[in-house]
Amino acid sequence: MTEKNVLWAGRLEEKPDAAAFSFQSSIGFDKRMALEDVRGSRAHAAMLGKQGIITAEHAAALDAALAEIARGLETGALAFDNEAEDIHSFVEGLLTEALGDAGRAIHAGRSRNDQVATDFRLYCRRAGDEIRAALKNAIVVLLDRAEEHAETLTAGFTHLQRAQPVTLGYALVAWAAALSRDRGRFSDALTRLNECPLGSGALAGTTLPLDREVVARDLGFARPALNAMDAVADRDFALELAAACAITQTHLSRFCEDVCLWASEEWGFVDLGEKWSTGSSIMPQKKNPDFAELVRGKTGRVNGNLVALLTVMKGLPYAYNKDLQEDKEALFDSLDTVLANLRVFAGFMGAAVFNKAKMEASCAGGFLEATDVAEYLVKKGMPFRTAHECAAHIVRDCIDKGLKSIGEAGLADVQQHSALIEADIFAKITPRACVEARNLPGGPAPDEVRRQIAALRGDALRANG
Repeated sequence: MTEKNVLWAGRLEEKPDAAAFSFQSSIGFDKRMALEDVRGSRAHAAMLGKQGIITAEHAAALDAALAEIARGLETGALAFDNEAEDIHSFVEGLLTEALGDAGRAIHAGRSRNDQVATDFRLYCRRAGDEIRAALKNAIVVLLDRAEEHAETLTAGFTHLQRAQPVTLGYALVAWAAALSRDRGRFSDALTRLNECPLGSGALAGTTLPLDREVVARDLGFARPALNAMDAVADRDFALELAAACAITQTHLSRFCEDVCLWASEEWGFVDLGEKWSTGSSIMPQKKNPDFAELVRGKTGRVNGNLVALLTVMKGLPYAYNKDLQEDKEALFDSLDTVLANLRVFAGFMGAAVFNKAKMEASCAGGFLEATDVAEYLVKKGMPFRTAHECAAHIVRDCIDKGLKSIGEAGLADVQQHSALIEADIFAKITPRACVEARNLPGGPAPDEVRRQIAALRGDALRANG
């Protein structure tokens, strides 16, 4: 352990040995917040100078040294000291080595508690914006493909059973709608985390005349955090982002489950192409949807990270506790995983080739038009429950006769169940007619699907949507 990199070295006469120090060190994972730490320190140093807490000369020297550190980090010329306790100790150690007492002055009015809370929020804001951009891209890819296939018939499923005719475009818009809500969740989370903890100190602020407003403004926060104790104890923002990640990842997993089914020989709805498939080490004929499977598979770790964070927080007394060091690895992993999965998902969905003939064939047989028969009778004045029973009897009759759809029956066959049925029913229960008749808001009729696409495109283009 090198005491030059330990901010609390003065209190303890006997220090932890190397193994114990390594156990509680966080430099291995919090170094990804290095630029955020430098940015926060520059704002803090500038404020200290303006407030006369340090001299203007010292403030200028700190800013120049911090700018140099940032350049070194960005270019890779500056290597991290893995013996430092954390990223805050590392940066402050560099300042002290370079500037002596001026470097030691940087910590006036702040604690590592409010410093790490600020760094973490700054990092989450940047990572959240990256995920929002990746969500927007995935949404646009889905909407582009939906527009191509607004009229491509396919079966819609419930309970993994063919249910009613829809279109591929309609199904893809459903996915895009889910991702649009996910994007909104990240936007909401980023709005709520946009408060600056700097100036909160360990938990009770400071007697030094800090200007918290100017620091918050310089760092792009909407305001300083309201309560200093809450500011250092709060990890709601991490939980909220972890939850947004878990919900997004769960959506991706469900989409990829469909993709894996569609790509199977049994369904044959989609060809993901060789770029987005892998082979088998033993079976030469195989072409596996491994990318979609991996997106689906990674959901467990993202959901687990949320549970891990909730478990860390559930028993912590206010305010700061060392347990909070466990907040970062789980959230970093979730943010990284969701970002990578969104990019992969957009990639293979953009390249997918859909088998329109097989999709349309899935609408044939299976009595997918039965609901439309019931609604035909409702329009003739029959109560729905009676119409439902009548349509069910027609289906049972057709099955007994070896027919695969009501459209294969004769007019007399269906009229024996209700005199309300006329010859026009057969034109109204083709798969195409069933889809086009469902033109209410939210339905699968092609023009309505195009309206939904336009609405979601508008949402995706909004800055904070």
